[in-house]
Amino acid sequence: MKKLHSSVETLVTYRRELATNIRTFATSSAVLASAEEHSGLSRALSQLADAYEKLEGVYGQQAETDFYVLAELIRDYLALLDAIKECFHQRVKTYQTWQYAQGMLTKKREAKVKLELAMKTDKLPQADEEIKEWEQKVQKGEEDFKAISKMVRKEVKRYERYRVQDFKDAMIKYLEVMLQGQQEVLRVWENYLPEAKSIA
Repeated sequence: MKKLHSSVETLVTYRRELATNIRTFATSSAVLASAEEHSGLSRALSQLADAYEKLEGVYGQQAETDFYVLAELIRDYLALLDAIKECFHQRVKTYQTWQYAQGMLTKKREAKVKLELAMKTDKLPQADEEIKEWEQKVQKGEEDFKAISKMVRKEVKRYERYRVQDFKDAMIKYLEVMLQGQQEVLRVWENYLPEAKSIA
């Protein structure tokens, strides 16, 4: 997804450069038209300059659409994926905390058994306190793990549900705008064609 985003940003840059270069060409054609002595060729060059000015607008609009529709959508998905990844990371940390508490509880219970076998009854109340404390930590760790797991499942389902429809809608909008742009390019050249033919 990051490579796709990078490619779209490159596409935006190329389209913006194309629009700038077309503007430069339109300006040069207009200057050339004003310097041309042959009236038919001068008129054709002037019309060519006008055609390229219109094309500059089309390609500039396409660059903006590439950026605001496609690149932004992909960037939003990347941010959402990073958030989901962070949720999974937090889930792993919560699980590790829970497992650590279970390990400590087991150690405290083993220590209590050793105290009982060694007949050290004076240390048993402290051992019981520690066991209760670690039992509470185990219970809290398990509750936290279940809660974060539930939240992660909910967010992933929501992401999956909306991602498909959002992406589909955005792609349809993007393709419609691109099609309109290409139709405009075709219209510009069709309007220029009679002028170009009149030179011969």
